[in-house]
Amino acid sequence: MTTPGIDMQRVSELIAAEEARFRSTHARSAELWERARNSMPRGVPSSFQDAKPMPIFAAEGQGSRITDVDGNEYVDFHNGFGVMAVGHAHPLIVTAVSERVAQGSHFAQPVEAAITVAEELARRFSQPQWRFTNSGTESTLDAVRLARAFTGRERLVKIEASYHGHHDALMVSVEPPPDVMGPAEAPASVPQSQGIPAAVSELTTVVPFNDLDAMRGAFRRHHGAIAGVIVEPTMMNCGIIVPDPGYLEGIRDIAHENGALLIFDEVKTGVTIAPGGATQRFGVVPDIVCLAKAIGGGLPCGAVGGRADVMELIDAGRVAQMGTFNGNPLTMAASVVTLRDILTPSAYAHFDALAETLQGGLEGVVREHSLPFHVIIMAARGGVTYRAERVRNYRDYLEIDKAPAYLSWLYQSNRGVLMAPGAEENWTLSVQHSEADVQRYVDNFAEMAADLRS
Repeated sequence: MTTPGIDMQRVSELIAAEEARFRSTHARSAELWERARNSMPRGVPSSFQDAKPMPIFAAEGQGSRITDVDGNEYVDFHNGFGVMAVGHAHPLIVTAVSERVAQGSHFAQPVEAAITVAEELARRFSQPQWRFTNSGTESTLDAVRLARAFTGRERLVKIEASYHGHHDALMVSVEPPPDVMGPAEAPASVPQSQGIPAAVSELTTVVPFNDLDAMRGAFRRHHGAIAGVIVEPTMMNCGIIVPDPGYLEGIRDIAHENGALLIFDEVKTGVTIAPGGATQRFGVVPDIVCLAKAIGGGLPCGAVGGRADVMELIDAGRVAQMGTFNGNPLTMAASVVTLRDILTPSAYAHFDALAETLQGGLEGVVREHSLPFHVIIMAARGGVTYRAERVRNYRDYLEIDKAPAYLSWLYQSNRGVLMAPGAEENWTLSVQHSEADVQRYVDNFAEMAADLRS
């Protein structure tokens, strides 16, 4: 695969040089990784953490910066895969969690802070009833169960390449290989890994993003059998893919016309692209919303919210939703401060100011060097897409050669900015990032662009 307008041989040469530079400054991480492989598969707690050229073992985080075990300091654009919108060791979070842990860290009993968090999520996301979980995976799992119980149906519809967590029902066609993904109008349901029963995968129908005709086709083929549609309202597993105008309204209407529910997976978009996430930004209210990541201020968290008649199934005992750590006091303490005191209107104004610096600077570099790339930024979230044309779905994304994205990751890392690994990922800023922090990213990108053209 090639990128039109880019000398891929030059990209390969620069990657080799940058990888050598990276390895020379990460000896301790290499040692720990070697040790870790004796006791953890792939040497990491989660497979997402094993990325080229090797995992970076973190040591400390303060504000917008983290330091690794080799003493390298980075401006953190990774931010824990989008969790740390509050930044590292935010004083309000430190105080809230410290005070709470001194009073008891776990009871498996409700605490008052849980009410405050539920009320704040209801205000932001226009869903009256909430339950807590401990991860995005648990949130989408509960949403699927609610949709199936409410409708009395079993089939789901999901978007090709969207990742909704690691439970069997939705680990289907998450970046499927081209040779097995099937036709665009009716993609195949491809299990993400071994160990997923074929009968489970077959209950999940896959359609491309931004394709209402394919969505209608799925409902025609499975008339009266679909419980719900789950969608990332902005896809964030293939870079950033925004919905076409009218797309979200369209899938809501198609679902409702056919007696199905619409589920928004806002694990990544929730409270990062607007105070009320994509629900607020695009003005479309689904039937169920799934949250996690940034709502917890750095602690394991999750939440599922929905219409009163849907959530009443839990009240009535018809749907089991439980968990020993649901509404854990430490998480609730951090969430209260995050939602009430940190991610305030002034925080979003700050995100917009940082986004303006990034957008202007990066687009200027792209123009100056005639690069076939474009920039998408939405408040705290953003990224460079290594393709000139807009990406509308996974199949567009497959046309992108990942080598330039990997080169950019190496340039940033070697020059003091840590990005999430992989061409499919994007950055998350925090309230503690400064204009100088984001300008460093622009400057590093400019250096790479100049080297590509030299």
